[in-house]
Amino acid sequence: MAMGNMNQSSGDEENIVSEINMTPLIDIMLVLLIIFMVTSTAALESGLDIELPKTTITNEKPSGEILILTLDKEGKIAIQGKTVTEAELPAKLAAMLKELKTESVILEGDTKAYLGKAVELMDLAKSAGAKNFSIAAEEDPNKKK
Repeated sequence: MAMGNMNQSSGDEENIVSEINMTPLIDIMLVLLIIFMVTSTAALESGLDIELPKTTITNEKPSGEILILTLDKEGKIAIQGKTVTEAELPAKLAAMLKELKTESVILEGDTKAYLGKAVELMDLAKSAGAKNFSIAAEEDPNKKK
């Protein structure tokens, strides 16, 4: 009696096809993409650690592209969250205003920032092409309207 080898494949059996199921991998990648998109926009808000002045009345952030210029209490300056030196500030201001195709600037200044420095920044922004200025503030829940 002859016994057939169990490991031999006969001609009518289908070959086993092994491939990676990509669906879970794509799901994970999409979730990571969303997380990075949300955190990157939050990180652009301000590259410096500042404490905004408090006010009783605040306006909503204007729509459209706006250049955000930040001044901290030590006098460090950031444009769109990226720290810049005073020497490169005029060129970067002009380039960012042109890149964003805007004439609007929001100045975010720490409550302990030197007012003279803030005026200098506004003057530099004006010479770079800015025409509309806003000063960022936070609403103080303790003050009555």
